[in-house]
Amino acid sequence: MSLYAPPEPLESECWTVLPPEFRRTGETPEWGRGNRPGQPIASFLEGPSFDRAGDLYVTDIPYGRIFRITPAGDWTLVAEYDGWPNGLKIHRDGRIFITDYKHGIMALDPASGTVSPFLTHRKSESFRGVNDLFFDSAGRMYFTDQGQTGMHDPTGRVYRYDEATDRLDLLLANGPSPNGLVMNPAEDVLYVAMTRGNAVWRVPIHPDGGTAKVSIFTPLAGGNSGADGMAVDETGRLFVCDAGNGCVWVFAENAMPLFRIAAASDGPSTTNLAFGGPDRRVLFITESATGTILRTTMDVPGRAMFSHAS
Repeated sequence: MSLYAPPEPLESECWTVLPPEFRRTGETPEWGRGNRPGQPIASFLEGPSFDRAGDLYVTDIPYGRIFRITPAGDWTLVAEYDGWPNGLKIHRDGRIFITDYKHGIMALDPASGTVSPFLTHRKSESFRGVNDLFFDSAGRMYFTDQGQTGMHDPTGRVYRYDEATDRLDLLLANGPSPNGLVMNPAEDVLYVAMTRGNAVWRVPIHPDGGTAKVSIFTPLAGGNSGADGMAVDETGRLFVCDAGNGCVWVFAENAMPLFRIAAASDGPSTTNLAFGGPDRRVLFITESATGTILRTTMDVPGRAMFSHAS
């Protein structure tokens, strides 16, 4: 643990909390049977992503809900449907895409709240349970197919989908719980969080679109969970949510651990993150166990997501 634990971690603060009228207090949803057995779940927030207006979208996995949060911290329920939405990213043309564990890749119309299928299978085979997604600068979608994989069954998958050619490529098929994913600024390396493997993998992306010599970028400290959502800043530093230890680790491009960001709330489940604010210097973090959005100001802007492109 000492390798990753500087004596004075950077602190976060609580920015906003899921309002009481949206909390399902005392309920035990079906999603909880495989993920939080026996525990009541008021919500489980994930998938933070900013639109061009500066509003933050988040998902609520067990109750199939999508929320929009204004810069002032006001919450609106955008959609509620029969699904388990996890990751969420916004395309530069305004479309909102969701990795839904039940259904696959879904598209959300934020005006009507309609959620519709976009990509649900590969060669007639359903996905195992998609988890998170990322767009590169060319608009190609990378996403993880985690299912219930882990060290007992390291068969989680990572895909790339090119909508322009309708081509779906399988990049990895041996992941122990692939979760969050993001690319370095040069877009020649894909980082993939392997939650149950307590590590982040480094996946080289070659000019022909293939990969080889996949390696472990860095191990994590362990605990009852592991690496989850990730983001990259303009210098190439990698920010990794640690869902089991209530913090975010920050690594240099050579995998040197630089510092960590501690959660400001009581819950340990820091699951995902996104850079926002006018200059993208504010890091927003979902603390899923308490329905809290944390934030902290960084010295370097986060890398502009595909949604900000012209």
